[in-house]
Amino acid sequence: MKTRKANTADIKEIHKLINEFAKEEAMLPRALNELYEGIRDFIVCEDEGIIQGVCALRILWEDLAEIRSLAVKNEYQKKGIGMVLLRKALKEADEMGIKRVFALTYQPDFFKKAGFRDINKNKLPQKIWGDCLKCHKFPDCDEHAVIITLCPSKNTKSVKN
Repeated sequence: MKTRKANTADIKEIHKLINEFAKEEAMLPRALNELYEGIRDFIVCEDEGIIQGVCALRILWEDLAEIRSLAVKNEYQKKGIGMVLLRKALKEADEMGIKRVFALTYQPDFFKKAGFRDINKNKLPQKIWGDCLKCHKFPDCDEHAVIITLCPSKNTKSVKN
């Protein structure tokens, strides 16, 4: 199992994976063109050329980023792949100097195991005005907002709870 940045050859598989979960209302759907436009945001986990999971880190502001589209194929779940992808995205955010990373999720307990805490969506105006207004669930969003504050240490990047 290895993680790497996504490439254009991965996008159709990423699209399929995300939208399979969206059909089950476990995450929001993503359009194919949106995935190509945001390809630099995506990290994949693969083994022997098979994509097992995906996660995106989207920068919203000078000190704020979002974890998006974190999905692991059903047959690879409960093996730590989601946490590996999440930690990789948080490390990337930390290396870029991002101080806060949030997620809108239907799985808040997963994120809380990684040190995220609940936050009121109204405290994320960049997200609300940038994306949420365009969402088919607005204003009746049923996703949970969680956030983590990153704090760099001297030699390694760490996460503050």
